[in-house]
Amino acid sequence: MATNGSVPTVTIRIQRFNPDADKKPYLQAFQVKAPPGKTILDALHEIKEEQDGSLTFRRSCRHAICGSCAMNVNGRHMLVCDAPLREHVDRHGVLTLRPLAYLPIIKDLVVDRTSFWEQYQRVKPWLIPPENIPEKEFRMSAEEVAALRDAEHCIMCGACYSSCQVIALTKQYIGPHALLKAFLRVLDPRDSAPAERLADLDRGDGVYRCHTIFNCIDACPKGLNPTEAIETLRKLVIKRGAFEAARAERQRRLDQPIEVVGEAPALSGGE
Repeated sequence: MATNGSVPTVTIRIQRFNPDADKKPYLQAFQVKAPPGKTILDALHEIKEEQDGSLTFRRSCRHAICGSCAMNVNGRHMLVCDAPLREHVDRHGVLTLRPLAYLPIIKDLVVDRTSFWEQYQRVKPWLIPPENIPEKEFRMSAEEVAALRDAEHCIMCGACYSSCQVIALTKQYIGPHALLKAFLRVLDPRDSAPAERLADLDRGDGVYRCHTIFNCIDACPKGLNPTEAIETLRKLVIKRGAFEAARAERQRRLDQPIEVVGEAPALSGGE
């Protein structure tokens, strides 16, 4: 990194593309100071406010909760709101930003997530409750809650999707983001449609399309494990009849806290 007084200066190369004016994307370099604590998102705001107001990117919460600012940083997909600028420049003091891969570019670092959300909707990520809803509350065991917790923490940022080599090869795949949310509902004892969900995932674009490359695990900013969720769904697809019967029996006791053993393992993030 070059120094400007006591504060180092870094070069940020940003992929630019304006469909109204450009034939293809290109990289544009900007110089910014890199004091301690400055994030990549902070640098993007500085560039937009002080150097080029036409620079376009997404961001919202700035606390790694909403997932809006996911993009490609030096070849890796991550959230830039909590990524320290100094930690991601190379030995020449250069950092390169590109939009999420495998999605159409709207402008600069903003992509069209239509197909991403269509795949999410495909798995019906909402709860389909049973007819006999308890008067007061559903009662779940600690093991049941633990099995869902990691999938609930997914913020749908798209980092896993844009790191997936299967998505790169074919769009005929639901994607790790959608399958993780399908896992959430299949494992939820309150859901009454596990067999229907598993039958849908048994199709050619479902759980067997995954090549188990583990890129989705490396990319996830929350340390989740979509691959393990997909492996669990594969096992449940094979025995979905027995799983549906076990779910029906469990739902007859939804107003009672019980221990449920053997439905599926809890996800362990980042392994």
